[in-house]
Amino acid sequence: MRRLSLILAMMLPLAAGAQDGAPRLLDTAEAGWKAVGRLDLGGDNFCTGALVAPEIVLTAAHCLFDPDSGARLEVEAVTFRAGWRGGRAAAERGVRRAVVHPRYDNDAATTMTRMANDLALVELDRPVAGAALQPFATARTARRGDAVGVVSYGRARAEAPVFDEGCAVMQQRAGVMVLSCAVDFGASGAPVFAFDGGVPRIVSVVSAKARVDRRDVALGIVLGAQIDALHAELAEARARDAAFGSAPEVLAGEAGETRLAYP
Repeated sequence: MRRLSLILAMMLPLAAGAQDGAPRLLDTAEAGWKAVGRLDLGGDNFCTGALVAPEIVLTAAHCLFDPDSGARLEVEAVTFRAGWRGGRAAAERGVRRAVVHPRYDNDAATTMTRMANDLALVELDRPVAGAALQPFATARTARRGDAVGVVSYGRARAEAPVFDEGCAVMQQRAGVMVLSCAVDFGASGAPVFAFDGGVPRIVSVVSAKARVDRRDVALGIVLGAQIDALHAELAEARARDAAFGSAPEVLAGEAGETRLAYP
């Protein structure tokens, strides 16, 4: 049996770093990926996210919690920079509200069950528009052996997105995909794409780094019915806000102290 071990790899501050072994840097002419952006989290921390609607970003739930204190981040501290490259964004937006999956528990120990719920939706304060910023469709899953690709930002590539297009689904376990993709710190929340018919569709979101038989891999959440529960959570948050006339700063999840195995 293959041994799966998690790497303690939380989000790290933006910093220059070695470039060796990184997936290829996306060329400026490859405009179709600008709906992927850097999700800046206040201070020096960041994750990756992708538009799934003009005003909705899909990312990992743990990105919305402070990596040191475990406290839920205030939405005012979060900024989405679509197509961020070389100090410029194709579009930059603040955040109106954010929800995590209803079964995500930031206080829980690092387990595959916790990672299977590591999803969040971030609602922007204004929709993003433009031909090069079309939101991505989602698909529920990918099968073992399917070719996939990851577009992400990372510690060594904080100023431009990289594309690992030569990886595949190695296996699925308890709602988590094991992917042969290379990810760096900061890739949490990055979209995992399948390419049926040549059209990229998000089938997973990067949650963590791990090792299988001494090989570095990425762990991604199987969207499946999880994405439906997440959209329902956002609809409920909107309804609550409409009923009470204001948006609470924290809509789901609780503060905690646990550090997890996240890139």
